[in-house]
Amino acid sequence: MRRSLIGPTLRERRRALGITQSKLAAEVGISASYLNLIEGDKRNIGGVLLKRIADALGLALDELDGAAERRLVDDLGELAGEPLLADLRLDPAVTHGLASRHRNWARALIRLHRAWLDRGEAVGALSDRLNQDPFLGDAVHSMLSQVAAIRSSSEILETVDDLEPAQRQRFVSIVSDESARLTDVAQALAAFFDKAYTGTRSVTPVDEVDDFIFDRDNYFPELEQAATDFRAAAAIEGDCREAALVDYLRNTHGVQVIARPSTELDPTDVRHHAAFDTGTRTMVLAEAAPRPTRRFQLARLATELFHQGRAIDGVLARAGQLTTDAARRRARRALSSYLAAAVLLPYEAFLEAALRSRYDIDYLAQRFGASFEQVCHRVVALRRPGAAGVPFGLMRTDAAGFTSKRFPLPRLALPRHGPACPMWAIYQAFHVPGTVVRQLAEFPTGDRLLLIARTVEKTRPAFTLPRRFLSIMLACDALYADQTVYGDGLDLSSSAPAVPVGPNCRLCVRRDCLYREEDPIIDA
Repeated sequence: MRRSLIGPTLRERRRALGITQSKLAAEVGISASYLNLIEGDKRNIGGVLLKRIADALGLALDELDGAAERRLVDDLGELAGEPLLADLRLDPAVTHGLASRHRNWARALIRLHRAWLDRGEAVGALSDRLNQDPFLGDAVHSMLSQVAAIRSSSEILETVDDLEPAQRQRFVSIVSDESARLTDVAQALAAFFDKAYTGTRSVTPVDEVDDFIFDRDNYFPELEQAATDFRAAAAIEGDCREAALVDYLRNTHGVQVIARPSTELDPTDVRHHAAFDTGTRTMVLAEAAPRPTRRFQLARLATELFHQGRAIDGVLARAGQLTTDAARRRARRALSSYLAAAVLLPYEAFLEAALRSRYDIDYLAQRFGASFEQVCHRVVALRRPGAAGVPFGLMRTDAAGFTSKRFPLPRLALPRHGPACPMWAIYQAFHVPGTVVRQLAEFPTGDRLLLIARTVEKTRPAFTLPRRFLSIMLACDALYADQTVYGDGLDLSSSAPAVPVGPNCRLCVRRDCLYREEDPIIDA
């Protein structure tokens, strides 16, 4: 079982401040021996005690709870799976020790690995352009023709002594004209290679937004309060109905809401089933959009107009992980979705219903008029200190295995790139569309998790296009399984049979697995 990294983090910070164990222990109200066990990763820590120690050391909770270090361990695991290093047989099991005892060395390795990936991405992008861009072929052919013309004309001028003045002048003109053309082509090539695509980065805007959300544990108290303020201003009590949002937009902001066929939406808006024209103050909703989607888009617009972006701006101002405009745009949309969900599924009411129904996703979707996916997102966000729900991870993938959404757990590292273990419930759900698939899964480490997955179908913009299915998976530690309806009827004892799974084939030590697609890179 993977341990936390809180102990080493605490010890390093205490030593950096020059505080003794006995002094810190006395300040937070525990014995020095107990603090020593915590620093040695021999005792778990959380709740009020974690908050007291964080305050005493001048640390934010997200710095002390090991979230960043757990991502470091996951990144080292990806490094261990690098094909170039396969012959070294790197054991991902030792990454915890490296990350906890030699954190800067671990970060240096990850930084170098990402820089190497950056170079590979840039080379790949250039290779694609060299092979596919017609400009390059034409430019090279033109350069060769011009060089040949210059060379032949120069040779004539150099070797033929009895040229007539008019002939000599003609060959000189050829050399001059072709040299000018050659210069133009060379400048065009230089501009081509200076284009921004040569700066392809391995750390994408999606990765940066993921890191930003993980650092906040997918919980944003500022946006929860902003949602409460909006509901109060809009006089929304209890369930937030679509009609109430339409009335608010019309009466407060002069926005007219109309429905139109998807074919009348701009192609960039079809994906979201909605478009807002700031000039005419018109909100256009796709007629074929499911009711939960329509209500969600109305809530998104209503909160954006109410807060004028101030609530989200405040959160983004403290987001140091977002280094590009593309990442900040993605993060803004993710936070806008979070705020809309907080309005439609208010924290206290939703948590109460989740606990009462034992996290029955279908019941919660009906109770709050939301989609299966919207409810899953909100369940993962129930992380308020002192009023948290069961800690769930979330993953969304398409039929090709592309992971488009991910929120990992400390003991469940979800893949950033490529598929996970083919035996996970998220892939099995594609075989029974619309049906919840539950799975008690056991990893090679002995960790047991409850995996809950179901496919959802996205509206297709035209009949001629194929149906689009996505699979949504929630995951929690098997210790919490009896707190959910999905644990009913399962034998949750430690000796009960479970599906033997792994992280993915390259990092899995189960050599006898019949589902294996790749050889493992580590020894069993």
